[in-house]
Amino acid sequence: MDLTEIVSTPAGDARVTWFPAAGTPKAVLAVGHGAGGGIEARDLRALAAALPPRGMSVALVEQPWRVAGKKLAPAPKALDAAWTALWPALARPGLPVVAGGRSAGARVACRTAKALGAAGVVALSFPLHPPGRPERSRADELLNAGVPTLVVQGGRDPFGRPEEFPAEFPAELPPGSELVTVPYGDHGFAVPKSADITQPEALALLTDAVAAWLAGWPAARPEPRE
Repeated sequence: MDLTEIVSTPAGDARVTWFPAAGTPKAVLAVGHGAGGGIEARDLRALAAALPPRGMSVALVEQPWRVAGKKLAPAPKALDAAWTALWPALARPGLPVVAGGRSAGARVACRTAKALGAAGVVALSFPLHPPGRPERSRADELLNAGVPTLVVQGGRDPFGRPEEFPAEFPAELPPGSELVTVPYGDHGFAVPKSADITQPEALALLTDAVAAWLAGWPAARPEPRE
């Protein structure tokens, strides 16, 4: 059963919906939503269903603007400030907390991970650039995360296909960083009916990749870079 708590931030109240691990937890994955939707996104819900049975708690985090019912996300600095303020509420004694997010939420996780002491980053559908504007790259946010980072990207994501990611990723990030492709997936990991992978199979690929990556916490992961 999920548990919901309200967390005050300078930008207003945020909301955290917990999906506790079955048995003794191994890690916490805190995941923020994108700028165009909330925690009902198919990938976030899939993680919330798949990871707790494998011993990993999931916290789906709603930014204050979303809780307040606003339609437009604020500037990146405001998103970062709210995420930073609610981060202490995500801590669980003795457990590594991994920062995650989809799209804009992935950018927030990357920008703040090192300063917050996150054990790692899970970036879903990282928006490498605006659609059709590859010259406006956001690769620096990804490359400067400073902690082991898993990127899960749809094969036909208009915000950045896997082959568009710079050669420096994951080579210039701490050991354990990876890029996983969900074939035929768009920015929301939807796959067309004509694909040779079904929607449930695509989501299972995503959740299996995240679960496998998290399985080594904490012993198999290095300390973040200084």
